Amino acid sequence: MDTDTLSKIVPGISKLEKTGDNTYKSILEIKIGPVGGSFTGNLQMENIEEQKGFTLKVQQNSSIGNANAAIKIELIPANANETEVAFEGEVKVTGLLASMGQRILGSAANMLTKQFFANLDHELAKKQTV
Repeated sequence: MDTDTLSKIVPGISKLEKTGDNTYKSILEIKIGPVGGSFTGNLQMENIEEQKGFTLKVQQNSSIGNANAAIKIELIPANANETEVAFEGEVKVTGLLASMGQRILGSAANMLTKQFFANLDHELAKKQTV
């Protein structure tokens, strides 16, 4: 839930700026298949339960289309030293993004999710060695 850490682990974020309580302005540089673009928009954290989870609402706009998402993120203690991260959500896209088809978007979402968790593992490893 730390913006400095989020900007390091979320794939494609080039800027994450706090604009209010639990609200952020973001710029994402993402390439999905043959199409890439710069997305600008807002992120908002809602239903925050410290050390349990939150809902992330995302609204991003670009020349290749717009994306709106609501993602519920849950932190589940596995044991004294490990936490399981569970998430589910829905994304609505318009424009060229929508016309690319669900198959390409699904595989891109899987790739970005894997990058996110790899970046998270890397960031956690750095913090453990400090």
